[in-house]
Amino acid sequence: MIRRRQLSLEDYVAMARRRVWLIVIPTLILPIAAYLVSLRIPNRFTSKTLVLIEQQKVPDNFVKPIVTEDLTQRLTTMQEQILSRTRLQPIIEQFSLFKDEGVWMEDKVDLMRKAIAVEPVRTLIPSQTGGVPGFYISFTADNARTAQQVCGEITSMFMSANLHAREQSAEGTTDFLRGQLDDAKRDLDEQDAKLATFKQRYMGQLPGDEQINLNLIGSANAQLEAVTQALNRLEQDRTYTDTLLSQQVAARDVSGGVTPETLEQQLASAQTNLLRLEATLSREHPDVVKAKADVAALKASLQQESAASDTTKTENTPKRNSATNAEEMAGPDDPAKKSKIGSHEPLSIQQLRAQIQSLDLAIKDKRQEQSRIQKQLSALEGRLQLSPKIEEEYKKLSRNYQTALLFYNDLLTKKTQSEMATDLEKRQQGEQFRVMDPPNLPEKPTFPDRPLFALGGLGGGLALGLGLAFMCEMQNKSIHNEKDAEFCLELPVLGMLPVLNSVKGNGAHRWKRWNRTNPEEKQPAGA
Repeated sequence: MIRRRQLSLEDYVAMARRRVWLIVIPTLILPIAAYLVSLRIPNRFTSKTLVLIEQQKVPDNFVKPIVTEDLTQRLTTMQEQILSRTRLQPIIEQFSLFKDEGVWMEDKVDLMRKAIAVEPVRTLIPSQTGGVPGFYISFTADNARTAQQVCGEITSMFMSANLHAREQSAEGTTDFLRGQLDDAKRDLDEQDAKLATFKQRYMGQLPGDEQINLNLIGSANAQLEAVTQALNRLEQDRTYTDTLLSQQVAARDVSGGVTPETLEQQLASAQTNLLRLEATLSREHPDVVKAKADVAALKASLQQESAASDTTKTENTPKRNSATNAEEMAGPDDPAKKSKIGSHEPLSIQQLRAQIQSLDLAIKDKRQEQSRIQKQLSALEGRLQLSPKIEEEYKKLSRNYQTALLFYNDLLTKKTQSEMATDLEKRQQGEQFRVMDPPNLPEKPTFPDRPLFALGGLGGGLALGLGLAFMCEMQNKSIHNEKDAEFCLELPVLGMLPVLNSVKGNGAHRWKRWNRTNPEEKQPAGA
């Protein structure tokens, strides 16, 4: 009937009372059996050690560590290396491990891998080594002393592997950076040579020289203007002097010699020119000084001509007439006539000719200087026109040079830091594994845990007994109380009659006691 109606706590208690021995017997037998089975299982001892991560002794601000890999990943990598057959086989042979587990070395290596456990230490505050401050290493064997020794060997292998890996990583990083630095140095030298060649080729046309070129153009324009003005003055003086020379030569040809009146006219013209120059120029100007010298020279020549003409006028008259006739017969282009005329020219005409030659030389020099300044101006203007294109090329070369320089400096800094870190690792001043707790000698086996086996047997027996009792109750279709009767007959119960047993002996007493303890199990009287 229990399958057809909902059961209460009282129903379960009644069921347990009815099937008490079915529950108690498995509960008592199974713990004993589990304990006896645990006695047959070989003991396994586990030795455990704690390895902490000791940070490098030099602060990170001075020497940055090269190995920045997460400790969990490093442990995984080292564990795969250490758990290789080449590492484990010598330990198995040294300590004669797993003698009864098989004859094949592959099987023994697999069993040893399963016996080794590496667990990171978990803390609430992550450490600087990647989240864990250390790790546990444990090894399980059938002998406590063997477990301790093997755990020590494995711990030593982990520490040696860590030192070797860090040192190898530091040296590999340094070698790599050294090679990269050499390549960067060659690239930097090439960029430097290109930039130096470009500067030498376009000297004066580089960016930043525009203002200098503009200043040079302004200065050249001022020089050109000054030279042009000086050239104009020289040409004017040359024209004026040539006019004076023509006048004096014409007057000499007409008079046959130099007369005091011609010198006086020349002196008057020179004085007029001096007054004109003094009106426009200062007294220290070269043209004014030259005009004053010309006036003084003309005055001296006039005095000399006047004195000479008075003493030689009578003596030279016949000679002059014959010389004049000879000149007329020779013609105007006769060289002898020219030399004779030049040798008999007055001092004023000779001075004018010398002045004209001097002016011609000065004009030639000024024109050459003018041409040179014009060429300089053309070159400066050409520089300004080419400045945008040259600036673009210069910026490109400069950018490449700066990029190469920054890359080289960055590599140089990293190489220096890597060398310091490598030296730190060689001196064992970097991050290290330090054994905090050495491998312990187990005092009791870690497996099997016999009290735990017994407790498991107790729980299993209790569960088995309850399951058997429940199954028996499920198969039982008896009516045990008024609730079963009401559920089965679908009629209310009017009264209950007790079960009448024999009143002989202690039967009545047992009935009374059972009736007091189990009032719900009375047989119904009827419906």
